[in-house]
Amino acid sequence: MHAFFESKAGKQLAALLCGAVVLWIVGYVWHVSIFYGLRNISDASVDFVFLNLIVVGAVSSSYSLLRILELRKEMQRQEELAKQAHWIATHDHLTRLPNRYALEKFELAQSTDADSQEPSTATVFSLDLDGFKKVNDLVGHQGGDRLLQEVSKRLSQFADPASVFRLGGDEFLVIARGLAAQKDEKFARLLIQAISQPIQVGAISCQVGASVGYARWPEQGLALEDVCHRSDIALYEAKAVGASNALQFSEEMQRKVTDRARLEDELRRAIAECRIRSFYQPLIDLRSGEVCGFEALARWTLDNGEQISPQIFIPIAEETGLMTELFQQLLRTACEDAKLWPDQISLSFNVSAIQMDDRLLATRILKVLKEVGFSPSRLEVEITENALIRDPNLAASVVDDLHCAGIQIALDDFGTGYSSLAQLARYQFDKIKIDKSFVDPARISDERHEKILQALLLMSRGLDVKTTVEGIENYTQLAYFLREGCDIGQGYLFGKAMPASEVIPYLRNRKSVLKAQAFQAS
Repeated sequence: MHAFFESKAGKQLAALLCGAVVLWIVGYVWHVSIFYGLRNISDASVDFVFLNLIVVGAVSSSYSLLRILELRKEMQRQEELAKQAHWIATHDHLTRLPNRYALEKFELAQSTDADSQEPSTATVFSLDLDGFKKVNDLVGHQGGDRLLQEVSKRLSQFADPASVFRLGGDEFLVIARGLAAQKDEKFARLLIQAISQPIQVGAISCQVGASVGYARWPEQGLALEDVCHRSDIALYEAKAVGASNALQFSEEMQRKVTDRARLEDELRRAIAECRIRSFYQPLIDLRSGEVCGFEALARWTLDNGEQISPQIFIPIAEETGLMTELFQQLLRTACEDAKLWPDQISLSFNVSAIQMDDRLLATRILKVLKEVGFSPSRLEVEITENALIRDPNLAASVVDDLHCAGIQIALDDFGTGYSSLAQLARYQFDKIKIDKSFVDPARISDERHEKILQALLLMSRGLDVKTTVEGIENYTQLAYFLREGCDIGQGYLFGKAMPASEVIPYLRNRKSVLKAQAFQAS
């Protein structure tokens, strides 16, 4: 009750009650004059009845009127608050552009022109900024926000601001109504050009690019959701081609997406059923000709006999979060297989770039080795240069942890990544693997290429690091790298990747060949 009288309505009621008391007192004093005419026809007590009725009626009417006025104001306030809440729900607070929720309510059909004989059309452009993360790291999050605001202003110059959406992060969408099909590509290029112009953020001039995918309504979908989905597919393809590209949706893109979704589903089942196996390619000591190790290579064969390349399913595993499970599964199998080999033969195993972001990578590897009972000294982990630049400090920590456990580290695809010399200076490697692109016979015969290759080999010897040469397929290549003093060779000349069941027979056969060669030499 106390809380009610503290409110505005309670205070109004109290004021009206006080006014009623005053009105009643005045009426009581003057009731003789007021009700004089009534006394001729009624008892004196009727005076008080009428007096009470008049006072109560006046107070009730006044209070009701006040409450109606107050209710009207409250309804207006609630309506305004609802509009504000709807605007907040349907707009991005940073760029003030419509957001994904607003896009769901957007009606393409509203573009219909009743006076026009031509059917209404629209083109949906999906945009994703190229290089935004690097710029964001350079200027900080506040600088990144200012950059996004400037991008949104530039996009709004090409279309009705109500048709420009920020979907989240650095993703935007522009709907251009009535654009002729032959002008779509030009429009997309103009969007890229506008975004690619330098943007001043404080004292720093920043520059980002954009990839664009687009689809037309109603030719490529009657529902806006379908058209947006197709423009997203085209955007994905444009980004795969390279930065600052624009592509229109095609049915071939849809088939690729469908095939990928099917392959992703089959990959999940294959991992769950342990149907991806490790094959082993021999590593040969070029001085003695003996097998010094095997590199484990993932192989996946579908039920219909189709073989899926690791270049296809490994990226899918990385993108879908399946890589850790697949890695541990393959590593465990490989270690169990390698336990059956002679002790002097090592196992070489690849680590993907995305796994170097895992702080527990060394712990996971050591756990598998312990459970299998495989010696860490017989394991060699191959890491690509590109994997090291993602997070150099974390990569250094992982490499140190593996080294401390006695695991050998090899720098894979040497010379093809970023800052090769910097990688050798910062990290401790036991071996470098020269990429097979350097082994191409046509390139070996090129004097300029040969000098680069010799410089790489000279540097590895200066650092006292062993070298493995990939892709040796003929005796000419073998003779060349023997002459240059390489340590280990790998390639089809020595053997292709083989299942675990063929490793022991291969070792026996290799030993027999070496004995025969030694006998002939004697």
